[in-house]
Amino acid sequence: MVEECYSIVDLMLLTSEKVAETARGLDQEQAAGLIDHLLAARRVYVVGAGRSGLVARAFAMRLCHLGVEAYVVGETITPALGEGDTLVAFSGSGETTSVVDFCETAQELNGRICLITATPDSQLGRMADCVVDLGASAPPIRTSSGQYEIRQLTGEYRSVSPSFAPFGTLYETAALIFSDAVLSALMELKHCSLEDVKGRLANIQ
Repeated sequence: MVEECYSIVDLMLLTSEKVAETARGLDQEQAAGLIDHLLAARRVYVVGAGRSGLVARAFAMRLCHLGVEAYVVGETITPALGEGDTLVAFSGSGETTSVVDFCETAQELNGRICLITATPDSQLGRMADCVVDLGASAPPIRTSSGQYEIRQLTGEYRSVSPSFAPFGTLYETAALIFSDAVLSALMELKHCSLEDVKGRLANIQ
């Protein structure tokens, strides 16, 4: 006999409710600060580890569609970061070692750092010029290891509970929806039409 559990529909609705809580608790000044940094940036770089890195990549792709010069840290075609550039870091814990290293380098190169996190009181939170806190709907992600891979393997990385939205899922889902909302706002502020965006979509895949 299969053990009874929540239905997929119930779990989807619970996730959407938690994300809605995050949206209602969002500090609009923090969000506005991120948009100001993006508009003022010469170039935008994004970074994240694991699934947060996938959210970062999706954000960079959409920035390019809006005509922003955006790059993913670590790619072979990513140019040197310098003064006037902004690095947007996605990290639920704010302690991921690889992301901290990248941000320290960006700081040394006089770049600006924007952090999207669930744990503003963290190493990255203290380093960033702009912090957006997406941890309103769940306890902050506290872990003993800064190594993303170690946290995944040992089960240290949790949001809410082991049975609901494990491994930081809630933060990552909220970060994806938040970043899409930021892109919609930028589209209006930059007066981008759908035709402008369509003209920048990949056409050789």
